[in-house]
Amino acid sequence: MQNQKINRQEDITKKQNDLNKIALLVLEKAKKNGATSAEVGVSENTGFSTTVRLGSVETLENSRSRQIGITVYFGRHVGHSAISDFNTDAVDLAVAKACYIAKVTEEDPYCGLADPDLMAYGYEDLDLYHPWEISVDDAISFAKNCEKIGLSFDKRINNSEGASISSSDNLDVYGNSHGFLGATRSTSHNIFCSLIATQKSKMQRMYDYATSRTPISLESMEQVAKNAALETIKKLGAKHLTTCECPVIFRKELARGLFGSFVSAITGSNLYRKSSFLLDHLGKQVFSSHVSMKEDPHIMQGIGSTSFDSEGVRTVPRELVADGILNGYVLGSYSARKLSMKTTGNAGGIHNLLVHTEKELTFEELLKTMNTGLLVTELMGDGINIVTGNYSRGAFGYWVENGEIKYPVEGITIASNLKDMFLHIVAISNDVDKRGVIQTGSVLIDKMKVAGI
Repeated sequence: MQNQKINRQEDITKKQNDLNKIALLVLEKAKKNGATSAEVGVSENTGFSTTVRLGSVETLENSRSRQIGITVYFGRHVGHSAISDFNTDAVDLAVAKACYIAKVTEEDPYCGLADPDLMAYGYEDLDLYHPWEISVDDAISFAKNCEKIGLSFDKRINNSEGASISSSDNLDVYGNSHGFLGATRSTSHNIFCSLIATQKSKMQRMYDYATSRTPISLESMEQVAKNAALETIKKLGAKHLTTCECPVIFRKELARGLFGSFVSAITGSNLYRKSSFLLDHLGKQVFSSHVSMKEDPHIMQGIGSTSFDSEGVRTVPRELVADGILNGYVLGSYSARKLSMKTTGNAGGIHNLLVHTEKELTFEELLKTMNTGLLVTELMGDGINIVTGNYSRGAFGYWVENGEIKYPVEGITIASNLKDMFLHIVAISNDVDKRGVIQTGSVLIDKMKVAGI
């Protein structure tokens, strides 16, 4: 086992050195072709995935992908090219094509590398790389057991959409003409189970999953199966609601999507295109005063952790929202220039957004606080308008009375406006879902329109 680890480390080091050489070669070729500056991303990703359904293997995949993304600048003229062939001749041709494109494109005064003093020289290792030493046979057996546990949970569970195990191993190198060259090694491991239950000829489906950088931190296969089974059974016997206006709780998994819409609204591309309902809201109240959000890119083993963004800019922790007030936007260097601002190190997206509140409650206390209303556990459709903030989604959930869940409800639509929803968050529970880049508990909003029958 020790020899295997040594050999793996040697392979990783060699692979990283090879990708570093390719990145440096691209930058050298771009300079020789007359580019005033250039940047390059080189990636190599491997992984496996297996899906089992009703005890039989449905899919078994081993994947490997490689790519070089090249961007060159001739002053304020920019050209791009991308290839998956790491051969030297292919690299030469790709660089030449990018340079040709740059020479024939219109000038863009906002393009160019991020400022050199923002580069993440001397960046730290965030411990994102933990390969899963599991054989294909063991992965298949793992998935079969997961599904078997779920199917045996209750006799009403009589079908399955499958259980799957997957793992990926990623190496990404970024370099540019400022002399920055950085590499990120990371892994991602996942367990998924989806089940179907039947009662009185009516079927319901639900799933659960686990994801982590490290296999040892994954929620157990047994727990994933039992969670999927329990959530499926709970949906049986769903009723319809009459149209009403009431408080709504977005369970933690869905609350993440709410804050994802917020991130979209303060992302540079939507701001400079004037396609956001939060235009010109910097320094203004956008959430209830008890809500704050911290971006922390440097959480060890974090799902969204990174020492530098996709432009090599060093990432820093910051309070994005404090006491409900918007303190900053989500910008890369291009959108920052368009807005006459400075990049926030978010080229490529947000990094570990942590939602917290002064009114933190347990989930049970959140139900008691709502008293009577709707708990939403599933959403359907894409009825979100980032320009206006209008929000309308099909939903499944549970009707709550006197702080207790009474029965499942289906065939409903919930509607409001995101700006109003954010400003009227009553409380957030402490059942934080840590499986995504945005981490939050369940969210109680004081009222929304619920369309039923």
